[in-house]
Amino acid sequence: MTSIRELHQQLVSKERSAVEITQSYLDRIEAVEAKVKSFLTITSDRALTQAQKVDEKITSKEAIQLLEGIPLALKDNLCTKNVLTTCGSKILANFVPPYESTVTQKLEDQGTILLGKTNLDEFAMGSSTENSAFQITANPWDLSKVPGGSSGGSAAAVAAHECLVALGSDTGGSIRQPASFCGVVGMKPTYGLVSRYGLVAYASSLDQIGPLSGSVEDSAILLKAIAGHDPKDSTSLKVDIPDYPSLLKPELPPVRIGIIEETFGEGLNPEVEAAVKQAILQWESLGASITTISCPRFRYGLPAYYIIAPSEASANLARYDAVKYGLRQEGENLLSMYTKTRAQGFGTEVKRRIMLGTYALSAGYYDAYYLKAQKVRTLIKQDFEAAFGQVDILVCPTSPVTAFTAGDKTADPLSMYLLDLMTIPVNLAGLPAISIPCGFDQQGLPIGVQLIGNVLSEALLFQVAYAYEQNTPWHSKSANL
Repeated sequence: MTSIRELHQQLVSKERSAVEITQSYLDRIEAVEAKVKSFLTITSDRALTQAQKVDEKITSKEAIQLLEGIPLALKDNLCTKNVLTTCGSKILANFVPPYESTVTQKLEDQGTILLGKTNLDEFAMGSSTENSAFQITANPWDLSKVPGGSSGGSAAAVAAHECLVALGSDTGGSIRQPASFCGVVGMKPTYGLVSRYGLVAYASSLDQIGPLSGSVEDSAILLKAIAGHDPKDSTSLKVDIPDYPSLLKPELPPVRIGIIEETFGEGLNPEVEAAVKQAILQWESLGASITTISCPRFRYGLPAYYIIAPSEASANLARYDAVKYGLRQEGENLLSMYTKTRAQGFGTEVKRRIMLGTYALSAGYYDAYYLKAQKVRTLIKQDFEAAFGQVDILVCPTSPVTAFTAGDKTADPLSMYLLDLMTIPVNLAGLPAISIPCGFDQQGLPIGVQLIGNVLSEALLFQVAYAYEQNTPWHSKSANL
């Protein structure tokens, strides 16, 4: 797989022009998109115009930035000025934002090329990208399998070489789980490290934007480009952003890695368990100190999340009232208009979560459910704090299973929710985590291992992930379409 640095070098040396590179990706999209269905919107004209500007700079011997001329894709819940932003929902099927999200503006300022907007579970609610109102994305490793979710379109686009890198959003594992299913690298940063301004909200205290890429270095480059304080986001952190890519070395830094005891055992696919344990042995052979750590409340992350996230969603999605923007179904009165619009505009899973959240927040149930879930969230955070008193990094599988066949779990929402068992606690605690490929099952489907760090330890996560990547063959494997 080509890297950001390789493409940058080709541009600087004039081996290839930005237009040639962009056209090659657009040709690839045309060749495989009918099978993969990663994109909801393809911005060919815009991409070629952006590429032309990069070429003009190179011709006039101006220096170009590292990301200038690099083709990428964006999850379709990031607002892009004058480009359709649907969130995979009928209710926003014709919504063209009048403003740019902070992260997309940062990338545009650095000269990246937008190839298009990728498919997702409606309003980022799902683990398989089967909840999109428009299409079901396929896994490039096996087109009968799902790519994971909700950032399945972005993960599949990277795995299918339809773009070099992509952005996703992660509320309970929505970057890391599809990264695991599609055999790519997925990074969920510390909550507040990346601005959420212009990210269409699902659960505001959990959502975080992050990169999906073919390598750890590309992930580090992209995170450095989008991280940083933003006055438009009240939860944005005022911290210095390290130069993540410059810290990467094939040698492992001195590190204490803790295996989360509660993530192994019943319910874990034996092939996933074997691959993750082999990865742990690899880190040990590279010099890491390995310890088993208990996070006793880790397993309560799932029930706590499915109270907190739907509660926040029920508040956030109340804005889709058919008055200001989005779909409108006329009714006899205001209430009728609301009801008809939401009945037709929202899909089944979104309605389910709105009802769950509204119920949990209603009088008489707030203390019994929502307040209790928030207390559990605090206990989970305390478990992580205790663990990081003993180790630097925690390790566990990203997902308990590999990619499953499309349609297998749609009739049983609970079995779908269980897929996020390993990733959800990280969001509840606001921690950074990265999923990297660590092997394949007997069907040839990718397996991911998850590294979890303490608050703002992205630099260390990248270093530990990079050392593993450089000493194993998994990152060099490619889906054969």
